[in-house]
Amino acid sequence: MEPTSAPTLLGVDIFYVATILAGVATLAVFFAIYAAVTVSDPMAKRVKALNERREQLKAGITASTAKKRASLVKKNETTDQMRAILSRLKVLQDSQLKEVQQKLAQAGWRSKELAVAVIFARMVLPIVIGGGAALFIYGFGGLADWSELKRFGTFAIALIGSYKAPDIFLKNAINKRSDAIRKGLPDALDLLVICAEAGLTVDAAFGRVARELGRGYPELGDEFSLTAIELGFLTERRMAFENLAYRVNLDAVKGVVTTMIQTEKYGTPLASALRVLSAEFRNERMMRAEEKAARLPAIMTVPLILFILPVLFIVILGPAACSISDAFHL
Repeated sequence: MEPTSAPTLLGVDIFYVATILAGVATLAVFFAIYAAVTVSDPMAKRVKALNERREQLKAGITASTAKKRASLVKKNETTDQMRAILSRLKVLQDSQLKEVQQKLAQAGWRSKELAVAVIFARMVLPIVIGGGAALFIYGFGGLADWSELKRFGTFAIALIGSYKAPDIFLKNAINKRSDAIRKGLPDALDLLVICAEAGLTVDAAFGRVARELGRGYPELGDEFSLTAIELGFLTERRMAFENLAYRVNLDAVKGVVTTMIQTEKYGTPLASALRVLSAEFRNERMMRAEEKAARLPAIMTVPLILFILPVLFIVILGPAACSISDAFHL
């Protein structure tokens, strides 16, 4: 009696595929349980950073000499070594440093020393990764079965990608943070209108909005909290609003900042101006949602063709193919 063979799907054992899928499902369940158990408060780290910023502003105002101000900043030895190397090679430019510092602030990292690390990574990563790729391909004869064009293309991708990697990482972080702030901005403006009509000052209104929206929109609460602190400690209130526009890469926030500066300068009604801005931002958010909904049919075409239709054909034509195969074997 011949042993019965296990059923197969496209030449692969069905039990083997089922075992792999069961393992993947089990890992997904464990990951979901871990993610649900280890939920942390997103505002804890930000509150700590804001308190440190408050102390720095206090100390910066009360310090009488440059030596006392310099003692407030803890210098990182690794960053100092990077700065020394870049200065020795004459590749550290002030304009480039300021640009990277602004990108870091827009991404949510306010440590100015990290800008030196980013510039240093731009210089070192192409040497390490690109040099390693060149050594592997041309030194040790890696990818020998590939053509010369493909090998050179791999080396070029490794070299250019390693140089662009810090900028791509920063850009993605900035876009993610900007999108999170954009979603909560209309609600924040509505709360600012309510606070202004209730008689709160601008700095108290920003602080109250930050507390109310901190859990729903932690990035926006972070920025508004820092703006409220700067409004209370900086010598010019205009600087606090300009710093908000400096830290957030959004035209909508720049419009809010311009409105706040004009109301501070000319004494125009704040509530009415913010109400108009809030209505415009809500309409813009609705139009953006409608645009995404209109693109959905075209986007769903690719997964429909690749994943849904083949399964549908297998379900519909599979029994008929099995019947025809059995009829030929009889």
